Amino acid sequence: MSKAGMYIKMAAAFTILSVGGPAALFYFQPTDEELFKRYNPELQRKSLENRQGRQQDFDNFVTKLKEYSKSDRPIWEAAAQDEARTRANSAEEQRKAAAEIQKRREEIKRQAINGQ
Repeated sequence: MSKAGMYIKMAAAFTILSVGGPAALFYFQPTDEELFKRYNPELQRKSLENRQGRQQDFDNFVTKLKEYSKSDRPIWEAAAQDEARTRANSAEEQRKAAAEIQKRREEIKRQAINGQ
């Protein structure tokens, strides 16, 4: 076999594989609706119930990503800084709540002692 014939066969095989592979994947891969129809009714109900929450989470994620991308720093650094700020805020809120609970306990003890 000549080299030209070999190159033609290789080009044909490359074309078939590079075009036919993704085409077959596109043809055989089920759509989201087809997958949803295959769920049992209980899973369909749960999926529909959770859909709004997942959509909201995704929207929040995209919003934060856009906010991080406006920064001059890399996105992962902006996200880490925001996460640290969120943790600090939640820790402060927990300390305030614990202090409030402690004040209530002390007040209840005082009322119990004075009421007897």
